[in-house]
Amino acid sequence: MKKVKPRVPKQPLDLSAVRRSNRVADLPPRTYKENLSVVPMGRARSSGRRRDLSNRVYASDEDRAYAIERAEELESRLDKDNMPVFVKPMLQSHVTGGFWLGLPVHFCNKHLPKSDEMMDLVDEEGEVFPTKYLALKRGLSGGWRGFAIDHELVDGDALVFQLTDRTTFKVYIIRVNDSGESSD
Repeated sequence: MKKVKPRVPKQPLDLSAVRRSNRVADLPPRTYKENLSVVPMGRARSSGRRRDLSNRVYASDEDRAYAIERAEELESRLDKDNMPVFVKPMLQSHVTGGFWLGLPVHFCNKHLPKSDEMMDLVDEEGEVFPTKYLALKRGLSGGWRGFAIDHELVDGDALVFQLTDRTTFKVYIIRVNDSGESSD
C-alpha cells in the first residue's frame, strides 16, 4: 500500500507583501490609491452685472394668447410686403438664463443661410444688434442676450421677425402687458 502524507492546511498568502526582487525587498509595500484632495474653487465667476431675477414676470395664458393674437395681426399686415415673416412668443428661457432663441425650422430651411453667420436684428428705432445664427441648431445665440436685456423682454412678449435682407431681421415687439396698442 502507498503511504499518504497528511494534508497540512495552507496559510493564506498576503499578496501585497510579496516581493520578488532583492532590490525592493526591504521597501514598504506600494499603494496605488490616489490621494485626491478637493480644493474649493472659490466664488463662481459671473459675466457682467448681476440681474435681479426676483421680479420676473410670468405671463398668464390669457395675456400670452392676447399678445400672440396682436402679433399675428401685425404679421398679416407685414406679409403684404412680400418679405418672409414669423411670430415668436417669448418664454422665460428666451429672456433669462440661457438666452437662446430657437427659430421655426421651416422658416430657417426656406429662407436662412445654410451655414453659421452673423445676423443683424434691427429694432423699431433702427438700432442694430448683431447676433450669431447657428444654422445646424436653427437659432440665435451670441448677441441675443444683449437684445433681450436692452429691450427688457419678458415671458409672454411676442416678437414679429421680418427678414428684410439675407442676414437682417426687422424685429417688432408686442408687449404682453400693453393695453392693446401695437407699435409698428
